[in-house]
Amino acid sequence: MNTSPRSLTSTLFPVGLLLIAMASIQSGASLAKSMFPIIGAQGTTTLRLVFASVIMLLILRPWRAKLTAKSLRTVIVYGMALGGMNFLFYMSLQTVPLGIAVALEFTGPLAVAIYASRRAVDFIWIALAIIGLLLLIPVGETSSSIDLTGAAYALGAGICWALYILFGQKAGADNGVQTAALGVMIAALFVAPIGIVHAGTALLTPSLIPIAIGVAILSTALPYTLEMVALTRLPARTFGTLMSIEPAFGALSGLFFLQEYLSVGQWLAIACIILASVGATLTMRSESKPLVPAD
Repeated sequence: MNTSPRSLTSTLFPVGLLLIAMASIQSGASLAKSMFPIIGAQGTTTLRLVFASVIMLLILRPWRAKLTAKSLRTVIVYGMALGGMNFLFYMSLQTVPLGIAVALEFTGPLAVAIYASRRAVDFIWIALAIIGLLLLIPVGETSSSIDLTGAAYALGAGICWALYILFGQKAGADNGVQTAALGVMIAALFVAPIGIVHAGTALLTPSLIPIAIGVAILSTALPYTLEMVALTRLPARTFGTLMSIEPAFGALSGLFFLQEYLSVGQWLAIACIILASVGATLTMRSESKPLVPAD
């Protein structure tokens, strides 16, 4: 059976958006760590979400979205999950290397992929992703270097990430990409009080504003807009499995921007995770329909 160019494009388009989103968000995370000494993870999350909400408000004009009582509840949960994911992930980065934090956080979307899977072949790719994650997380002699509190924050971010995927699909089905803007605005309102209490007037430090805007664009405005488009064009299990490449992007960003060097085992982990993602893409069922038809 021949694959039509339109069918191939409709498959590769959301996959390409996810790759760009993941590269952007991990680069932004590396940049965000430079703000921690001044305003902490709490303040950094606040500035990131506040500036991102302003940017997305101007670009996507979410006030045009037609919300019902049911869809509004879904958007609120989506936004709170988004805020919790950002906040807990940045809290983990205070004591856990970027690549390891992303690997721990990935337990959320991986759980979504396992739960949503209904085909035997899917478990091959999920198994490869799990092997990659186990290799990526230090064990044995190096396990003591992982701060348990930081690891707990990362796992909590994973729970929020799972909710983000599930409720993001539901919210996106109602209002498409405008949901991303609504979600970020709700996330900013949810996290801002924590950041204000922690950092206070340090949030107004002039030298932080350009960095915060850069983080907002790289880590929120750009990737979450792209992910919302992809969410409405991919089934939940495929989205969750494709996101297995996120720890690889995190580890590479840590290497290039933070000088967090990788071991041979971690490089092997990256290979396993990429193979799992490619396999999931190639075996995507053509009859699996997105929640919202492509425009």
